[in-house]
Amino acid sequence: MRLRPGRLTFAGRLGSAHAHAHAAVQVLVVSAGEVLLTDAHDETRAVRAAVIGAGARHTLHAPDAEGVMVYLDPAGRDARALAASLDRSDTVASWVTAAQPVEDLLAGRTPSVAAGDQAVETLAGLPEPPRPASAAVVRALELLPELTGGPIRLDQVAAAVGLSPSRLRHLFVQQAGLPFSACVRWARLHAAMDVVRAGGSLTEAAHTAGFSDSAHLTRVCHAMLGLAPSTALRHLHWQ
Repeated sequence: MRLRPGRLTFAGRLGSAHAHAHAAVQVLVVSAGEVLLTDAHDETRAVRAAVIGAGARHTLHAPDAEGVMVYLDPAGRDARALAASLDRSDTVASWVTAAQPVEDLLAGRTPSVAAGDQAVETLAGLPEPPRPASAAVVRALELLPELTGGPIRLDQVAAAVGLSPSRLRHLFVQQAGLPFSACVRWARLHAAMDVVRAGGSLTEAAHTAGFSDSAHLTRVCHAMLGLAPSTALRHLHWQ
């Protein structure tokens, strides 16, 4: 697993995840085994690759499959380009269609973080480049990691970037594709991962990242990634 600003990548055995909707645009490419994706409309498909939009509820069944999964911050250029390639953000049919150019990317290959990068680069180059996020939204997203140790209020961030709270709330939904509160949860999850990556406990990670306790961190991790933090943070090799 590799974590870098704006991107979290898994490579290896995929496993299964219960119904969840994460605050990221996800790219999934399968190298071996069967992966079943189910959308919020209860349609299920066996997939070789998929682009899943931010906030799209889905279930993953892949107990013996291998491949790569990339989670992209929704305000980034690549994530917005991928979101623009989706006819609909909430259907498995749309997810599969958007990912067709990389269905065979991992044929005969070992899944790797580099392959995840290649998949994103291939797919993000397909649609017309999206309009860049406004400077205020970019600055607000940069501020969130600096504030994760305590409460993060919309009015506080809005004042720091020179906008009214209502305007910043609107721009988050319009340009990041998610409410402000969802982007805050993602920033806290990133901060918690950084603590565990450095050798800290889940309790230390929860408190450093502004969660009330480790149980709160666990709930958010399930909601964002469909995984327990013990799986997402401890049992994976970090690059």
